[in-house]
This record gives sequence, structure tokens and C-alpha cells, in this order.
Amino acid sequence: MHEPTPLAAALADYRRRHPDEGAAVDLFEVLLADPGPVYERRRLAGHFTGSAWLASADGKRVLLTHHRKLGRWLQLGGHADGDPDLARVALKEAEEESGLSGLVVEPAIFDLDRHAIPARGAEPEHWHYDVRFVVRATGSEAFAVGEESLDLAWVPVADIAADPSADGSLRRMAARWLARG
Repeated sequence: MHEPTPLAAALADYRRRHPDEGAAVDLFEVLLADPGPVYERRRLAGHFTGSAWLASADGKRVLLTHHRKLGRWLQLGGHADGDPDLARVALKEAEEESGLSGLVVEPAIFDLDRHAIPARGAEPEHWHYDVRFVVRATGSEAFAVGEESLDLAWVPVADIAADPSADGSLRRMAARWLARG
């Protein structure tokens, strides 16, 4: 019998912690079992991405990006580009997109979200299987806006949870964060 991959083990752990999200975990496990390049953006049927719920040192705020391509306020994150360690991907993307250093990633999956990415140029619509991790700021919170963002902002988590116009997955993560206490 083969040892489960780190992502398979992390998905099983997520399923144990969030039994009500079994259908979502099933979708991610189906992709993980695919023999194709599931960690690469060239797999246009769908591929894994890694995102960061980048929490302030006091845990009361999260850093969001006004995403240049999608025109919406979202968590930081991006393509795995072949890296199967999605916690590392989330940390790298958080560092690159925020300019912050001294960030620390929690190893357990915080959230899963499968969402369609609209067609853009020659790239057709495709699915992102986004695996999200908590990343914590431990030093300066003075960010630098990078090329992938129109803007960045530290936003109170309670405000996100209460904002009906916020992205649905952001509201879900905010509620989950607040429930952690």
C-alpha cells in the first residue's frame, strides 16, 4: 500500500475537522488522483492553487488584495507552478504579493474553494482548486503593493464577516477565523 501524499493526508485531516464539507473534499481528492500535471496552470481542466489568509499579529485583521485581473478584493495567493507543497506556495505568494517578511504558515488546511476563473485572452475559462492556509504576520505590517494588485489593505475580520457584498469565500473564512476564538 502506498503512503498518502502530504496533500492527501492534509485533505483527510480537513475532512475530519470539517465533516460538513465532504463534497468539496471529494472534488479535491478527485483532482489529486488525476495523473496529469495537477499543480501546473497548463492543466486547463483545473489545477491546484495555494492561498494565504494573511492575519495580522493580533489576529484581528487580514491583508487583502484588490486583484488586478479579477477586479475584486480577495486573499493573497496564486499558482503552484509545479510545487506540490501548497502551504509553501501560500507562504511564497503571501511574501511576494505583500512585500512582508517574517511570515509564518500554519501547516493545516484552513479552507478549500473550487472556483471558475473567467476566460482572459487566449486562456479559456478554467477551475482553480484553491487550498488555503493561515499565514501570520510576525513583524512589520507595512506592505508593498506589487504588480498583481491594484491595492492592498488590512481589513478587520469582523467587517468581512458582516459585509454581504464581500466575496462569499472571504465571508466563510472570516466566520471560520472568528469561530476559532
